[in-house]
Amino acid sequence: MTSALDEQLPRWHHRERHAAAVTTPPDVTFAALDALTWREVPLFRVLMAIRSAGTTSRVGDRRILADFTSGVGFTEVARTDAELVYAGIGRPWSIRGGMRPVEPSGGVDAVDFIAFDEPGWAKMAVNFRVADGALTTETRVWLTDASARRAFAAYWLVIRPFSGLIRRTWLTATARHAEVIHRA
Repeated sequence: MTSALDEQLPRWHHRERHAAAVTTPPDVTFAALDALTWREVPLFRVLMAIRSAGTTSRVGDRRILADFTSGVGFTEVARTDAELVYAGIGRPWSIRGGMRPVEPSGGVDAVDFIAFDEPGWAKMAVNFRVADGALTTETRVWLTDASARRAFAAYWLVIRPFSGLIRRTWLTATARHAEVIHRA
């Protein structure tokens, strides 16, 4: 079965997957993912502040996913009952990230994520999926040329352990928040 993530970024140079157990249905789990705030995940807030070299403020009651899409520059490109996919084109190895707006089918001020192949960039896709009692996330990165591959490899060497910690923290907090919503 092809996932929405497979449709957006079927090949990758780098991939990272993480999971947390959930007992809630996908709609409740995704509602929790959407509602989760920085205040509920202080470790995540600290790690993201370090990543952005203090250039971005992650404040208490702001929703993490809203910042991920509006502040960081990822766009929701696919949604099913069991999966959400976000995509971005950027240069994460630079402090500002150099994100470019994307749309699933292109647009006036955006680029078509799937077709994009301009040298010097990273195509990044992240999913959240609920299946078989688990909330999972997979991040895939495709680098458009050798220069981008070298720059990303150096960045990834330093960032990867923290990236994994961020994702696991996010998933665990989402699962906890989903339980609270489900009991309410």
